[in-house]
Amino acid sequence: MHVQAEMLSSFPNFHENMVILCYDEYMARKQQLAPSSKLTTRQETILELIIREFVSTAEPVGSRRLVEAYGLDVSPATVRNEMKRLEQMGYLTHPHTSAGRVPTHQGYRYFVQHLLPEDHLPTTVRRTIRHQFFQVQAEMDQWMQLSASVLARTARSAAITTAPRSDHTRFKHLELISLQSHTVLLVLVMQGGAVRQQIIALEEPKAQSELSQLSNRLNDVLAGLNWMQIQRLEPEQDAFVRRVIDLVGDTLYHEDERMDEVYHEGLIYMLRSPEFSDQNAAQQVVEIFENPIILGPFLTEVRQMPGVQVILGGENPYENLPDVSLVLSRYGRPSYGSGVVGVIGPLRMPYAYTISAVRFISQLLTGLLSELYGYPEPPEETPERGPSGPEADIHGDS
Repeated sequence: MHVQAEMLSSFPNFHENMVILCYDEYMARKQQLAPSSKLTTRQETILELIIREFVSTAEPVGSRRLVEAYGLDVSPATVRNEMKRLEQMGYLTHPHTSAGRVPTHQGYRYFVQHLLPEDHLPTTVRRTIRHQFFQVQAEMDQWMQLSASVLARTARSAAITTAPRSDHTRFKHLELISLQSHTVLLVLVMQGGAVRQQIIALEEPKAQSELSQLSNRLNDVLAGLNWMQIQRLEPEQDAFVRRVIDLVGDTLYHEDERMDEVYHEGLIYMLRSPEFSDQNAAQQVVEIFENPIILGPFLTEVRQMPGVQVILGGENPYENLPDVSLVLSRYGRPSYGSGVVGVIGPLRMPYAYTISAVRFISQLLTGLLSELYGYPEPPEETPERGPSGPEADIHGDS
């Protein structure tokens, strides 16, 4: 099986130790791909059961435990031999203090690509989440905070949401308001709802009536433009008008350059996981949330891609990201404004349930934004459930 990994080159200092699985795209093409010949059906079953047990218990899994817990019709010795082969192939490993096995990064990757079981949010959970969103006012900040909080509680892990933004911030409206004889307030509204204000000092006083006329003319001239298009406009003769246009262009440019505003909740869920009981590992996890530069490249890339993205952390915990998994999804529409919502947790994650939770919140936020900004809601990019499981998108190595 081949899955493209062209995204990885976009992440300096990350790409050598990250695997990005765009699961929806893979599931859409899965029927056209030749069956994997790497593992036998028995080996796939054993790998899936080991991951299921390890996700549940966080304890190494032994052959006898698998036979007894799942009623396998083979002996513990047979299972033990298959586990040994899986370990030799790189899918399993075992702590030196235990005879049981645990999955490796390669094992998790194979599981997400080939063996992910079907799962979805129960109807009662979806109904409760919808009710919580419609209880709050139609304010972006409240939606962002609520989505991170609800997703953290639902997935029992850390969750993040970024505020929606368009690929290029565009002008929507401005007002020039006289404060004093030589002082004007510029109020700039951008498509997507962001508002910025700036004080302008005047060399010559201007009446409010003149400022209102200038506002109306500039609203016509600048309607829907981004900073690059504003730069290409014919220069204005009036120095004050040129100054206002330059300020608008500079503001739009800096909006494009600024980092995503990230809302996060549920860090305590991650810190309770045994994987992060070590102080150094816990500090690395905390740094993810305190240093937005770490997640920035991933959030930017995911905003350009439809569907759910599964990101598996690298094998070197001292790199910029520790051993974590990220399940992220874009919401909204890039041409109007889009953001990212998702879950951050240990590699030992219930992927199917988490993918379904992230997708549901993403679709809910998309619907809310379509109502707020008045654009048509797009058809669901991926269904809640698919014939082969909770479809999601996969980019990564096989």
